[in-house]
Amino acid sequence: MKKAGAGDLAVNGGCPVRSTLLPYGHQTIDKEDIDTVVDVLRSDWITTGPKVSEFEDAMASRVGSKYAVSFSSGTAALHAAAFAAGIGPGDEAITTPMTFCATANCILYQRAKPVFADISRDTLNLDPDEVANRITPKTKAIIPVDYSGHPAELDALNKLAQDHGLIVIEDACHALGATYKGRQVGSISNMTVFSFHPVKHITTGEGGMVTTDDKELAARLSLFRNHGIVGDARQRQANGQWYYEMVSLGYNYRLTDIGSALGISQLKKLDDNLLRRREIASIYRAAFSDISSLILPVERPEVASAWHLYPIRLDLDLLTATRAEVFQALRAENIGVNVHYIPVHMHPYYRNLFGYEGGEYPIAEAAYERLISLPMFHAMTKADVDDVINAVKKVIESFRK
Repeated sequence: MKKAGAGDLAVNGGCPVRSTLLPYGHQTIDKEDIDTVVDVLRSDWITTGPKVSEFEDAMASRVGSKYAVSFSSGTAALHAAAFAAGIGPGDEAITTPMTFCATANCILYQRAKPVFADISRDTLNLDPDEVANRITPKTKAIIPVDYSGHPAELDALNKLAQDHGLIVIEDACHALGATYKGRQVGSISNMTVFSFHPVKHITTGEGGMVTTDDKELAARLSLFRNHGIVGDARQRQANGQWYYEMVSLGYNYRLTDIGSALGISQLKKLDDNLLRRREIASIYRAAFSDISSLILPVERPEVASAWHLYPIRLDLDLLTATRAEVFQALRAENIGVNVHYIPVHMHPYYRNLFGYEGGEYPIAEAAYERLISLPMFHAMTKADVDDVINAVKKVIESFRK
């Protein structure tokens, strides 16, 4: 391939690969989804009604869990899981710095302390050995994240939890449909949290779910999302009753029938969604495998990733540009790249609260400095995928030493 000159780049005034921006993620809503939601809008229940339990049953069946409890967002689901796990003042919970801040914030919501552990170099998932080194008598839970859709080392983490009497809250907001050693994510950990934000595999607009096989945890989750009130309004109406009791402090974290109807319709399309994402990941790998300055995401033999993200890392020693310059060059080509994530301990709030200065989690911090997420969503066309490949090759070639 002829080496591209810096002047050829759109960021320097050259012609961009695309005329319009391709986002890194995007929802797909079809006529069936719209009709399903319209039917609910014409029904008696648009908030917490029959569609909520129908969606929960469908999710439990899909992932192979006994119970599924829905929430208004993935963050609300994480908060509820921290509550159900009994995390409270004076406790600690161990999680990864390589995540969206909500994973750690749910610990703070319970007035407990997030303790970070560094990550594995290949998957960027929580390293079980690092977790083991941070378990103390104050530790209550381990909260791994299935980063980019690749399941964490769940057997090792669950074994640590069992040995120390801890609960595992698996943040699988990236990983609906992923499998680990032949088992569905959502059926492995004490509690598994999913998100239905529009960039995820299925959407309810905003929404979340916690799956579990533990009846008591499911009851605590249900109580927490409904102000700590036993029962719900639909049950009281059906039974002709008015009396209710608040038995603990909870929140209004309920998902609506509108969102649940959309979720039921979207869930039917999950398998096709996963198939397309895996196809795109395979095309990217084939296209970029011979570019030495790119470190591609791995998929360990024992897992099937859900490919929520396709995060590449730059080998900056082989490039004349920084990550920021590569990022801006790709954006100028109208490729809507993103970065996932700024490690949580590097955010100003966490620095101020806990005194982090940088250098505490070297693998996560080094990965962050090199990460760029390429567009990855199931509605991408062949032309979209080709545009990403052409833009990446154009930009990387122009910055090659």
